[in-house]
Amino acid sequence: MPVSQNRRSFLRGGRPSASEWRPPWTTASITDVCTRCDRCVEACPENILFRGDGGFPQIRFTGEGCTLCGECAKACPEPVFDLTREAFPWRAVIRDHCLAKANIHCSTCRDACETSAIRFPPKLGHVAVPEVTLEDCTGCGACVAVCPEDAISLEAPQTESPSYA
Repeated sequence: MPVSQNRRSFLRGGRPSASEWRPPWTTASITDVCTRCDRCVEACPENILFRGDGGFPQIRFTGEGCTLCGECAKACPEPVFDLTREAFPWRAVIRDHCLAKANIHCSTCRDACETSAIRFPPKLGHVAVPEVTLEDCTGCGACVAVCPEDAISLEAPQTESPSYA
């Protein structure tokens, strides 16, 4: 009997499942080819990979983000990683409880963003508020790891709905 992802998400307290927090350059079909050998987990210099649901590798952005070094892919003996694809399907989204949005100076996310995807354009009479340039964001999670308010989430970019005019 297949498990409803909505039900599973509810039971997990809304936290993403293993298929959502997978290593870079992999797809949701990682469970079809991964042998759960842990070589990618052991090879990760940032220690962001761990043995997750069902023993499959997952990512946890707590102290670091992914530097996209590729060590996990090099260590894997199976065809799990595809370095020709985009590393991550998600991008950073700044939520409303961001300190800067509450007029409190904070720019830790910008400082952690290696691609400069997070910018703080000046605002007259208000603390500069972060903006994410989706084209520059790699989804590496460095901003998530450093945010003191847990105000950054990684989400799949919204695609435009087809126009029926």
